[in-house]
Amino acid sequence: MNQLPLPLEGITVVAVEQAVAAPFATRQLADLGARVIKVERVDGGDFARGYDTAARGLASHFVWCNRGKESIALDLKDPRGLAVVRRLVAGADVFVQNLAQGAATRLGLDAATLCAAHPRLVAVDISGYGAGGPYADKRAYDMLVQCEAGLVSVTGTPEQPVKAGIPAADIAAGMYAFSGVLAALVRRGATGRGGPVEVSMLEALAEWMGHPLHHALHGGTAPERTGLAHAVIAPYDAYPTADGGRVLLSVQNDREWRRLAEQVLGMPELGTDPAFATNAARVAHRSRTDALVGRALGGLDADEAVRRLEAAGIACARLRDVHELAGHPQLAARERWREVGSPVGPLRALLPPVTLPGGEEPRMGDVPALGEHTGAVLRAVGMTDDEIAALRRDGVAA
Repeated sequence: MNQLPLPLEGITVVAVEQAVAAPFATRQLADLGARVIKVERVDGGDFARGYDTAARGLASHFVWCNRGKESIALDLKDPRGLAVVRRLVAGADVFVQNLAQGAATRLGLDAATLCAAHPRLVAVDISGYGAGGPYADKRAYDMLVQCEAGLVSVTGTPEQPVKAGIPAADIAAGMYAFSGVLAALVRRGATGRGGPVEVSMLEALAEWMGHPLHHALHGGTAPERTGLAHAVIAPYDAYPTADGGRVLLSVQNDREWRRLAEQVLGMPELGTDPAFATNAARVAHRSRTDALVGRALGGLDADEAVRRLEAAGIACARLRDVHELAGHPQLAARERWREVGSPVGPLRALLPPVTLPGGEEPRMGDVPALGEHTGAVLRAVGMTDDEIAALRRDGVAA
């Protein structure tokens, strides 16, 4: 039986994008078969290209968020550069932008304007705080939004709040932009009309704050910061092992506690001891509970600790660093690694987490050089070589 095609085969996306939120959304569209034309500035392109040089000279953020795209470099402040984008949009299915607040509107590239001119177009505006309200014009970098959304307040230790180690606000906005595009395309299939899609980083991350938010709204207090421990379950923490590792375990109910006490701690009497027999008691005596578990695991190496916990039916995990993630045996066993091309040669990359059995594998294309596809894309919209050369000569295209 023939494999199903990628679900976005034949869809064209034009993106005037930068940093993480919009590029992460459009990269996922590219992985699923869409053609994504990335419009970059002529003077250095997407500024994420300059974040670092960790990926063999390329920026790690850019490599992560921009594979499989065609890069064209245009000066949108020049009417000729803007006219090229308008020609591209006229033939596109989706337009995505995350320019600074108000910039897209000044250029006539906001979702409302474009959808009025092109009724079948799905046009996405990604912003920090949304188009209206007192925060509309505030700068909205990821860590700033993490603070405004309260994520930092619930992450860290009792003494010290910390930001998430990944750009959580950008990723949240990118995920909702991605799913919003898919929903709008389904609606267009039924109605023939596209329409605007609006996503703000604050609102996306506020949704992800649902558990602590509802805990505070309806319970009166926000969950306490507890480091790696769980705020309302014990034992649920990471414990050092004899070989320098750390193993996290989670006891979800009192039956599991009795198994842990008997088979791992070697102290079956703790299963019925009133100070430990219930979760409420263990939370009330958290330091004593953790000390008992820590003493038992501290005498084992990580492999043996995991083996004993799993034999007892206790949920557990190793506390891995990112190098250990790159070598994770589960990712290797499931063959999740691929290589993608780039201006510096092949780079390792993970398959997208959405698997569509019976269909083609996601299209993990090359990471583009700045302006790598400018000539080809401009020719495809009808420009002659002389016209393209004039744009390059005048600094309108690169």
